[in-house]
Amino acid sequence: MHKLTFKTFLPVALALFLTGCATAPLDLPKTHSEALAGTGDTVLGKGVAGWTAGRPEQSGFYPLSKGLDALGARLALIDRAERTIDAQYFLMKPDSAGRLFAGKLLEAADRGVRVRLLLDDIFTTVKDDGFILLNQHPNIELRLFNPVGRGGLYYLNYVGHFKLANRRMHNKSFTVDNQVSIVGGRNIADEYFELLDDAEFADFDMLAFGPVAAEISTTFDRFWNHELSVPMEAFETDKETQDLATVRANADKAAIEASQTIYGRALASPLIREMLENRVEPYFATSRVITDDPDKLLNKVSDDQKVLITALAGLLDEADSEVIVVTPYFIPGKSGVEFWRSITGKGVRVVIITNSLASNNHTPVHSAYARYRHDMLDAGVELYEVRVDASKLPEGDTRPSYDSLTLHTKLVLIDRRLTFVGSLNLDPRSIDINTEAGVLVENSALAGRIGEKISEALPSFTYRVTENEKGRLRWTVEIDGKEVIEKNEPQAGGWLRFKAWLYRAAPESQL
Repeated sequence: MHKLTFKTFLPVALALFLTGCATAPLDLPKTHSEALAGTGDTVLGKGVAGWTAGRPEQSGFYPLSKGLDALGARLALIDRAERTIDAQYFLMKPDSAGRLFAGKLLEAADRGVRVRLLLDDIFTTVKDDGFILLNQHPNIELRLFNPVGRGGLYYLNYVGHFKLANRRMHNKSFTVDNQVSIVGGRNIADEYFELLDDAEFADFDMLAFGPVAAEISTTFDRFWNHELSVPMEAFETDKETQDLATVRANADKAAIEASQTIYGRALASPLIREMLENRVEPYFATSRVITDDPDKLLNKVSDDQKVLITALAGLLDEADSEVIVVTPYFIPGKSGVEFWRSITGKGVRVVIITNSLASNNHTPVHSAYARYRHDMLDAGVELYEVRVDASKLPEGDTRPSYDSLTLHTKLVLIDRRLTFVGSLNLDPRSIDINTEAGVLVENSALAGRIGEKISEALPSFTYRVTENEKGRLRWTVEIDGKEVIEKNEPQAGGWLRFKAWLYRAAPESQL
C-alpha cells in the first residue's frame, strides 16, 4: 500500500483546496426576463378583479399563521396557475415539503406555466442533480443566487471568497400569475409547515393579492436579473442527468404516497377550504413592498442599500402608543438599545418577543442577545422569550402539538394600525449583511386582530423577562393558571448554558 508522506500530501491537499475554492461563473450569459403582464384574463386574475372592484388603490391580505395553511395556500395557487410562477427562497430541502413543492411546480410546467425558481444556495441542501433535472424542463428555469462554487470540497468554496460568500439573499416570496403572492418568513422545508412529528418553527406569512403582487414581482425581477443570479446551466458540465420522463417513471412510491397524504392534509385545512369556496373575507389596505438593494451583497454596505431597516426605523420612530416586535433573532447592539430607549422615552409601549435560550436554534445569537437584556429592560422595553414547549397542549386538544418549538416569525405591529411581515430579523446579519424583503400593510382591523392574538398568547406561551430588586433576571410564566418564576435560563440544561457562555466570544457583527 502506498504510504502518504508529507511530500506527497502537500500537493494533494493543495489541489483539493484549489478545487474546493473554485469560483462561481458569475459572468455566465443569461437571458433577461420579467414578470408577465396581461394576466388579468386568468382564473386568478378574474378573481382578483372581482375582489378588488371599487378599490383600485388597495390590495387584499390574509394572515397565514399555521404551517399547513401556508403550505395549502401555496399548493392551491400552483394548481390554479395558468401563465407564470415566480418563487424566491433562502433555502429549500429535499424533504417532504421540498419534494411536494418541486413536484407541483413540475406539474404546472407540464401545463405550460412558466416557472422561475430563485434560491440562495448556502443552506439549500437539494443536490445539484435534482435541480438540474428540474431545469431540463423547457418551462422551468432555476437560478442560484450568489453561489461561490459548487465543485471540489464544498465548504472550502467559502474560504477564499468569504466576503462575498458571507452575504446572502434572505428574501422569501411566491407569486402566481402576477396576481397573488405569499410573503413572510417561511422557507421550503418540513419544519415550516407542521410536517415534523417532534418540532415546529412558529412562522408567519401573508397572502396578498392586487397591486401588491405586481410590486413583489418587480422586486423578484431585480434579483432574478442581477449579476449574482447564476443559471443552473453553469453547474451542469460535470453532471450525469436522466431524462425527465425516466425520473417520473422511477419515482419512489413511498415518497409519492407521502406527498399525496400531505397534499390532502394541506388542502383540507379549514382555512384553505374556506378560501377555495370564497368564504374568507380578506383585509383590504394600502400597502408598500420594501426590499433591500441586491447590490448590498456586492459592496461595502451603505445606508442607501439598507433600504428595509431604514424605512422600518423611520416608521417605528413615528409610533404614537405601541410597538410590538416579533423576531426570532434579536441583537440590538448599543445603538439599538439607544434607539429603543428613544421610542419608550416618548411614552410608547415597546414589546419585543424573541426566542429563549432553549427555543433558539442559533445559540451564538442568543449569547449575543443576552448581553443586552439588562440594558433593554433599563430602556423601558418589555421583553418576552418563547417557551420551547409552547406548542404542547392540554390532553384532548386536537391541534398539532410538538416537543420543541422555535420562533421564526418576523413581524412588527405599530399602533395596532401598521403591520410589517417579511424576512427581516433584528440582528446584524439581516441589517448589515444579507438582503431582506417584506410588505407593510395599513389596516387597523388586521393589525388589531394580530395584536390581540399575540397578547392572548403572551402569559402562557412566553416568559416575561424582568429584574428583581437586586437587578437579577427573572423569567415569569403562567402555567395552569398559576404564576411560575424561574431564576435561570428556563428549560435550558447545564450543557446548553455552558455552550451559550462559550459563544460569548463569537463576533457579534457576523451573527
